[in-house]
Amino acid sequence: MEEDILTIEEVAKYLRVSDRTVYDWAQKGEIPAGKIGTVWRFKKNDIERWVNERLSSNSRENAANQIVQIRNILSPDRVIFINQSTKRDALVELSQNLSTAPQVKFPQELETEIIKREELMSTAIGRGIAIPHVRLSSVTDLVMSVGICKSPIIDFQTIDDVPVQILIMIAAAYNQHSYYLQTLSYLSSKLKNNEIRDALLKSSTPEEIYEMLVKE
Repeated sequence: MEEDILTIEEVAKYLRVSDRTVYDWAQKGEIPAGKIGTVWRFKKNDIERWVNERLSSNSRENAANQIVQIRNILSPDRVIFINQSTKRDALVELSQNLSTAPQVKFPQELETEIIKREELMSTAIGRGIAIPHVRLSSVTDLVMSVGICKSPIIDFQTIDDVPVQILIMIAAAYNQHSYYLQTLSYLSSKLKNNEIRDALLKSSTPEEIYEMLVKE
């Protein structure tokens, strides 16, 4: 019996996600796929089995198991080095990077809400870290970007007077409250480790930073 072979576009339509999301999953080995020449192809039976397995596992797993899988919400192209000297400029640059994620539907709304959230209360958590974050109905799934500041940013209202050098920006769907809070908690806890923070600041490529953050 001949198996149906699907394209990225057909898989995206079947799963009701963007083409880019399917491409990212294939690149990371998160979805069963194979290359024919330079293009990705998918067996329909494998995709259906994969969907059923994910639906079953999601019903069993709690959000705490999800949040350790940073590779599901971060990719190397959403890790950048920031050369800005002010909080606002750094937030704008990182929000523009985060807006390249397919989960973010309205880039200007993200930027506006990130700035408004920061004006309401500083997202600096001490130790040179800030985690600006928002939940928006226009965001389809939780996603993040990371910015390493080449120069310390001194106009964040920090609790320990240490200038911010590590920025982690998170956008989540409005109905992801628990997952959102657990992600914030997980990252805050992870970055309390002095060795991890020092290594992030000494890294020379986005890929190095990405690998450190996804390592469990």
